[in-house]
Amino acid sequence: MGLSAILAGLATGMVLGLFGSGGSIIALPALMYLLHVEPKSAIAMSLGVVGVTATLSAIDHWRRGNVEVRVALVFGLFGVAGTFAGARLGLMTPVVIQLGLFALVMYAAAWRMLKPVKVTAPASGVVSVGGGAAALGGCRDFLSPCMGHIALHGIGVGVLTGLVGVGGGFLIVPALVLLSGIPMKQAVGTSLAIVAAKSYAGFVGYMGGVPIDYALMGAFTVVTVLGSFAGTHLAGHISQAGLKRAFAWFLVCVATYILFKSVL
Repeated sequence: MGLSAILAGLATGMVLGLFGSGGSIIALPALMYLLHVEPKSAIAMSLGVVGVTATLSAIDHWRRGNVEVRVALVFGLFGVAGTFAGARLGLMTPVVIQLGLFALVMYAAAWRMLKPVKVTAPASGVVSVGGGAAALGGCRDFLSPCMGHIALHGIGVGVLTGLVGVGGGFLIVPALVLLSGIPMKQAVGTSLAIVAAKSYAGFVGYMGGVPIDYALMGAFTVVTVLGSFAGTHLAGHISQAGLKRAFAWFLVCVATYILFKSVL
């Protein structure tokens, strides 16, 4: 791999370590435009890379008590089913549609990061995010309505993951805060566990349908894992707000490039 690809791998891991999301948004363009991988193969490989990296980061968060296991199980189980279905659909979907959707997802992620969101936790035990609310104890029971909403959200995000190759963490984190009422730190850790499970399902869904360069994917994964450790370490030492703004504008630039290069 060249220096630019190595830097992209490090950036992929750092973004996952810092935010619990966003890894595929860097990995896919890097594989396509820096390593010249065919788009559908790049989607599959990015899912594999992010799956391994998110797993290691999720284990670290779990050891520190930042993974809500019950929520991860429900979201992950239904998300895996949706992701596998999305991957099979992706094999039949024209590349131009996949890349167009991917660019739109990047714009949505950028908007989500630039939009100011206030999270408050009143004494009543209710978490409010941008006007929404969810009881902190609302997801203690697997049969609760809250878990039903999480399951449906898992299916929807899963289909998106499989179709365009994004882990969906930028959708999962706010959904976990809104639907289950868990703190932001736990939402990031739980998101990583869910992203890992869904990414594996998406990768399996593409296996056999597209050529995969396992040697290249392995090398990129190693670099990405190193970046994730660095991102986790830096998370408590840098301004999250400033970093989010910079990353959001980076997403806008890359999404625009993809649209003009591969879609328009």
